[in-house]
Amino acid sequence: MNLRPTLISLLALGAPLGAASAQTTPTAPPAQTTPAPAVPAAPQTRPIPAANYVATGVFYYEQGKYDEAYVAFRAASELDPRNTNALLGLGRTQVKLRLYSAATETLKRLIALDSRNISAYIALAQAYQQQYIGAGDRASVTGNLNEALRILADAETLAQAQSGSDRNVSLSKVWNERGYVYKLQGDGPQAIDAFKQASSLNPDNSIFLYNLGDMYYATGNLPLALDYLQQAVIADPRDSFNRAYYAKLLALSGNVTAARPEAAQAAKLAPNNAYAVGQYGVVSYLAKDTVTANAQLNAAVKLDPLRYPEFYYYLGRLNLDGGDLKSARENLTRAAALGSSTPEYAYYLGLSYERGAGAIAPDRVKARENYQRALKLNPNYKPAQDGLARVGTS
Repeated sequence: MNLRPTLISLLALGAPLGAASAQTTPTAPPAQTTPAPAVPAAPQTRPIPAANYVATGVFYYEQGKYDEAYVAFRAASELDPRNTNALLGLGRTQVKLRLYSAATETLKRLIALDSRNISAYIALAQAYQQQYIGAGDRASVTGNLNEALRILADAETLAQAQSGSDRNVSLSKVWNERGYVYKLQGDGPQAIDAFKQASSLNPDNSIFLYNLGDMYYATGNLPLALDYLQQAVIADPRDSFNRAYYAKLLALSGNVTAARPEAAQAAKLAPNNAYAVGQYGVVSYLAKDTVTANAQLNAAVKLDPLRYPEFYYYLGRLNLDGGDLKSARENLTRAAALGSSTPEYAYYLGLSYERGAGAIAPDRVKARENYQRALKLNPNYKPAQDGLARVGTS
């Protein structure tokens, strides 16, 4: 029977080995090596799917945080260059960030990948429009609007091939976008017809109703403008843009009693929306409530300093009414710079220079320049004609 040796037997076996070792040259014991501690394997990290970045981009885009949205959509498109949602989001975000050339390239790449993606065609048409709007020299991008119309024609062909409600919805978007292009081209009747087409195809869409109201107001038909804006508010009661614009048109029509609660409600619905807040200021000015007007207009230009020259214009009017010519000139200069195609802004800037008060002296030269600028924009603008007559032509 084989038994495992005990400790005593091992010592006994070792004795002769010890005696023998005494008669020989001792050798160095083998080096004691400490076993290296085991290194734990690095945890395997899962790559974040492109779809997650797309969802993050959509979230930031809807919050108006376009820098963050851009980072997310770009990461998604780099992870998956064929992800159409990533490319669409990236192109739209590039437009918001005024990266127009990059946006058009992104959206063209998307169309090359998915030639039946109607949203891509519409986004590309929007990119060309926004580049035209944002150009310092519009002559350099004069072909943008025709290119937008060409792209929308391609989109319409795709939409016509659809069926049922999808077809009507897609066609309504194409016609609505055409309306924007015609408006930029200065063709009011065609813009109205396009928006009517969009609304007939999708009658419950409040944006199309808003656009119709806006075009009727731009072409001088205030009653029809009010009618369509009221329909837009009914279609989407929580849309602050519709309600704020409706309130302003009510005030401009002389019905400030109805306008004030509508404007207050719009600002309450969207207290961080510069347009809603600013129109509450405009309505308050027209209602002769200077305290509320001043507070709301200043709040609006702080929320968005560059988008709405109208709010600087009404601040300037408030300043003129109160005799604060320094502030009036500052605010009206901003209005005239941001709204360079509006003769009214140039006229009131000229009026602020024509007047003097206290230490602020009149400046007839600058007054004349701005009256002439207003008349260049609209040769029949009578207030500017009268102003130029007062200060002289030279």
